[in-house]
Amino acid sequence: MRWKFPAGALIALAFLVPAAPAMAQANAPGLDAACQTVERKVYKDIRELVTIDLDTATDEQLQLLAAQILHRANVEKLPGLSKAIQERLRGTREELRAYLKTGVLEDWLTALRISVGQTMTGAGPNVKAAAQDVLDEQAVDAYLAYLNEGLYAARAEDCKSQPTATPTSRPTATPTASPSATPSATTTVVPTPASSTTPAAAGGEGGGLPVTGAQTATVAGIGGALLLIGGAVYVLGRRRRARFVA
Repeated sequence: MRWKFPAGALIALAFLVPAAPAMAQANAPGLDAACQTVERKVYKDIRELVTIDLDTATDEQLQLLAAQILHRANVEKLPGLSKAIQERLRGTREELRAYLKTGVLEDWLTALRISVGQTMTGAGPNVKAAAQDVLDEQAVDAYLAYLNEGLYAARAEDCKSQPTATPTSRPTATPTASPSATPSATTTVVPTPASSTTPAAAGGEGGGLPVTGAQTATVAGIGGALLLIGGAVYVLGRRRRARFVA
């Protein structure tokens, strides 16, 4: 017979159990992978949650214990453990009982081992060496000690060996001299073109040149001819008038 229990109710049950005094203690801050001070991530020993006899535990006790372990797996982000517990909660009560007796400890050990390996990504030489030593030991207590203390101690050593970034002084920008208005020796000075307009001659029009030489004689001859023609016309006109009056 399979049984179901809402995941939200399981989490609520997990908070009903008082935390151990060691869990309530605040841990000293540590350094992250970027050598920045952060709050430490604390990994708890889930074996301390098993305070009941799993062989004689009631259904409610089994559910409560599974909820507590599930809560820790979610808080610590233990790879694969949350999914494994949720699958057992969807099974029968006997399957859950058997899992809490042996299977959960095996999955927890695997999750801790993966967490230790993840700390080596992009880490310094001290962290990598400490993590490798723990992985070679293959023990739950060694994993917990490394994740809670050894990791931060090794990371502090790696951060000490990193060169301290000193601010580089930037040269002060000096204003460049503005170009002088005086032309340089290589500058070609283009002369300003002189005005083509010449002063007009006295008595002339349009600023033309005065008429001299042969042109003057021609003009004078034409003018004399016009005077003669005008005089002749005047005389003829007076004669005709005189005849008309007589």
